Amino acid sequence: MFTGLIEDVGTVRALDRSGTAGRLVVMTALPLETVAIGDSVAVNGACLTVVTKGGGALAFDVSPETLSRTALGGLSPGSRVNLERALRVGDRLGGHLVTGHIDCVATVAARREESGNIIFSFSLPPENSRYVIAKGSVAIDGISLTVNSVSGSGFTVNVIPHTAAMTTLRYRKPGDPVNVETDIIGRYVERLLGGTAAAGGGVTLQSLLENGFV
Repeated sequence: MFTGLIEDVGTVRALDRSGTAGRLVVMTALPLETVAIGDSVAVNGACLTVVTKGGGALAFDVSPETLSRTALGGLSPGSRVNLERALRVGDRLGGHLVTGHIDCVATVAARREESGNIIFSFSLPPENSRYVIAKGSVAIDGISLTVNSVSGSGFTVNVIPHTAAMTTLRYRKPGDPVNVETDIIGRYVERLLGGTAAAGGGVTLQSLLENGFV
């Protein structure tokens, strides 16, 4: 699990393809003595496993599934990526619960600056838009952000100067792809309500209405 609070912006040294898989090597300022082989690190929000380290770099094997379902396949030497080590028990949860499992790839639809802040608009696949709600949480390239507004299959976020300076968002422009992980709580609620409704019992919208909760 992760929090969506970025610890370092690394630089891609290489993405070596081997068939439909690959090995990603990232230069980082993270203290490598705190990262063990086998540890999980979120790279632009995607949970990857450290396979080698040294020389100021971490290397990860990237599966065909990850390359096909995320924007990692578009990385090249010099690309900047957000890095976060896995949450430890007892750590402060300053962002929100992020699993590192990317739901979809969205596109930067628009960017504008207002009083030093950056307002981003994103478009995402319609099947994922129902999990994004105004004032809810969303992870964009691994960054925990609050949704400002939702419209159709798009949404907006406000990025404060500190977040822009400490993440890759300062480089994002219209047309760029980004990894999106929606709030896991909403997805679990939908699954549970769907299952109990199909079984004819449990908590459903109808039962909440009948008992005066809605």
